[in-house]
Amino acid sequence: MAERELRSDAVANRDRIVEAARAELSRSNGAPEELKLHRVAKAAGVGQGTLYRHFPTREDLLAEVYRHELTQLVDAAAPLLAEHSPLNALTLWLERLVEYARVKRGVMAAIEAAAWRELHSGRHQRLDEALQSLLDRGARAGELRDDVDSADVLLLLGGLARIPEAEWIPRAQRLITVITEGLRPA
Repeated sequence: MAERELRSDAVANRDRIVEAARAELSRSNGAPEELKLHRVAKAAGVGQGTLYRHFPTREDLLAEVYRHELTQLVDAAAPLLAEHSPLNALTLWLERLVEYARVKRGVMAAIEAAAWRELHSGRHQRLDEALQSLLDRGARAGELRDDVDSADVLLLLGGLARIPEAEWIPRAQRLITVITEGLRPA
């Protein structure tokens, strides 16, 4: 049976719930166990029943936060390229990726393996494409090396998962600087 389309107020409630959950996760440094659903409902201005109608479990809500974050990250590439030089656009995008990784780290711990496979399938191809568009534009402009692809950069960013929470901000910023400096042409 096909899902029925949500009313506009239900869509608005759902969006506010996702944003409130994302804000709560950011405040708790991505720790899903700190995500208190009653606080999310209150911050979103909805009752707990409304929250549970949209997201029957904490994992459902976390998965939607992850989807939302990934979509925002992917969709940010083109506007950044339109407004900034390719190197600055890449740097700003990587900063967003760092925040995404911070939220993702906690979310991943909370989502079961089967749900993770469904959630992840096909989505990271869009992430690769967004990053590659930033790299290609930078190479064409002469600001970035042309021998590095999105897979190389994502491998370098894999270190984000190993950064202890207490060191997250300075180390993540340093990692972005090292990557962007390494991407400059010789």
